[in-house]
Amino acid sequence: MSLWGGRFQGTSDADAWKLNASIDFDQRLAKQDVAGSIAWAQQLHEIGILNVSEFKDLLSGLTQILNEFENLTFQYQPGDEDIHSAVERRLYEIIGSTAGKLHTGRSRNDQVSTDFRLWLLESIPILIDAIRQFQSQLVKRAEQDINVVMPSYTHLQRAQPVLLSHWWLSFFWPLERDVQRLLFTLKECGIMPLGSGAAAGTGFPVDRNELANQLGFIGISQNSMDAVSDRDFAAQFLFDAAMCGIHLSKLAEQVVMFTSAEFGFFALDDAFSTGSSLMPQKKNPDVFELTRGKAGNLLGLLTGLMSTLKGLPSTYDKDLQEDKQAVFQAYDILMAVLPVLSKAIPSLKIFPEKLRAAIDPSVFATDLADLLVKAGIPFREAHTLIGNAVKMSLESGRGIHQLTRTEWKKLIPDIEVDFSNVFSPEASISTRCVVGGTAPQVVVEQISTARRCLQVI
Repeated sequence: MSLWGGRFQGTSDADAWKLNASIDFDQRLAKQDVAGSIAWAQQLHEIGILNVSEFKDLLSGLTQILNEFENLTFQYQPGDEDIHSAVERRLYEIIGSTAGKLHTGRSRNDQVSTDFRLWLLESIPILIDAIRQFQSQLVKRAEQDINVVMPSYTHLQRAQPVLLSHWWLSFFWPLERDVQRLLFTLKECGIMPLGSGAAAGTGFPVDRNELANQLGFIGISQNSMDAVSDRDFAAQFLFDAAMCGIHLSKLAEQVVMFTSAEFGFFALDDAFSTGSSLMPQKKNPDVFELTRGKAGNLLGLLTGLMSTLKGLPSTYDKDLQEDKQAVFQAYDILMAVLPVLSKAIPSLKIFPEKLRAAIDPSVFATDLADLLVKAGIPFREAHTLIGNAVKMSLESGRGIHQLTRTEWKKLIPDIEVDFSNVFSPEASISTRCVVGGTAPQVVVEQISTARRCLQVI
């Protein structure tokens, strides 16, 4: 049934009706819509709009509808414009004309925002748990690979030696920031707009604070015009989702690279790979490529909603109907990707010998410069001296570790330095022992810190 129409003489154009309807996607708010209606009915009863009998009828009817949603027996009808009209239509079928009293003092403008926030209040913790599950797999890999060394990369060029565990954890902390952002968004969703009406506030003396407590909100909106148009919480969620997607994409990109023949650091498990329809030898990292691709979709959803919000005046406009599809899609994308990654990452086979072999002697150049600094040479001068040594090794076709004592003496005539113990990944790594560094004892503590984070929701 339509929730409007008294002033209209004709019927809606069929295509216009289809464009206007949102039932295909906002039915995900069904349980929240019923919960909000039950709380609203309670308030209407307390202020005398509903007598005891009417309130009991409404409560009975809404409870039956909630059971139908939970048991998947609710029957949608072609005339259901949105979830609100579907619930009210069914309520009329169950209890008759008393159903018409439920919407007293309430607008779909504050109703839909309330439902939407309630949905996010329930869904964000589920998403956080999925992120935590994936983070826990990264920590387990860090523990498992604690003795594996590898080259780090900057500008996609070999940089300094690090522990593979340190590398795994470098993807843990961005996800931790994602969790913290989601927790902030959760608080933003906890502000209740119900009671704002269409724009000016309800005309009935409901207790909005009591409503908020009953529905699990942490506070109430302070301006009715702002409340019905506010979609900051939806935009924040989409930003959170997009950032999470970008962080997952960065990891996926590295796995795609490291499982290629050109690197050969990791090997894909058959369960998380696909083949080529033409080339029998191929083993493709589709799971990780799709993760990369989904990040683009998440970014597009954020950009779409932000563009919509940018062009709106104050209070409610129908454009805001587009908010839910974007949020639902973003949530669904992450809830599809995260569980798969949580299984794919533990399945990766690591080749420690190939990771070690990729540590070219030139990556110890910083260690050489540091050694000169410890001998009293200013760093900028040391940097130039070691740069000259690198140049000499390249011109002679040898590694920097193969320069002779005579050549080193020619490069650095004023000081005697023993470089023989520098060209070791373990030696280099062990010197990076500040908090946040890659030294083994520091990484072990980093793992402990990460585990403590996993215990906090």
